[in-house]
Amino acid sequence: MSFTDKAKNKAQELSGAAKQRIGDVTDNERLRAEGANEQSTARARQAGENVKGAGRDVKDAFEK
Repeated sequence: MSFTDKAKNKAQELSGAAKQRIGDVTDNERLRAEGANEQSTARARQAGENVKGAGRDVKDAFEK
């Protein structure tokens, strides 16, 4: 995973957290849910990239 992808995922996660907090403060359920969704999407994307990286590591270990 490139640095750019990591940065984009982190930015999306932080944006989601901010939206969720603003939704909490303003009692806006739609904004709260939108923020939670952005956070979970970013975390899932990051987890998928971690799994791909682990698979590459395993493949490389068997090729040696």
